[in-house]
Amino acid sequence: MTEFLTTRRSLLAATGAVLATSVSGLLVPAQANGLAPTPSMRGGSNNYRPGAPIVDRIGGGGFWMTGTVRREGDGLPLAGQRIQIWAHTTEGSERDRRSHGATLTDAKGVFRLEMPQIVPAFGQPHAHLAYDDQAFKTVFLRPVMTSARDTSLNADFVLQPA
Repeated sequence: MTEFLTTRRSLLAATGAVLATSVSGLLVPAQANGLAPTPSMRGGSNNYRPGAPIVDRIGGGGFWMTGTVRREGDGLPLAGQRIQIWAHTTEGSERDRRSHGATLTDAKGVFRLEMPQIVPAFGQPHAHLAYDDQAFKTVFLRPVMTSARDTSLNADFVLQPA
């Protein structure tokens, strides 16, 4: 009987350890294999200006455009990627050169650029973003804000090698 209890206790302890590690994610690491690339959005390239300068901020600021850039398949963050941003704002039209700027992703693939408040154009408050470097295929995004009162907008890129 003692042998059965020892075996049963060992089995229960081992089962508990397996469950605990699998619930905590230690047994099966998170994977992003098969992450599909972001498709370009219709209207995303409107008023695009190749080679917009890298800037610390567009205009007077007050609105934050943020996002992440990851690699297709494994989802690894991509550092040092150039993202161009432009929009119709309180300080100018999306056609104006002063309404365009670019920023680079950090080590975690995150980008942030402050710009003037985005205002509705063609009935919708929206931004334009582009990945337009050579290592990956070009992607244009045109995310729409849920409200013209929003003070930030997030857009994520998953890039496909060129």
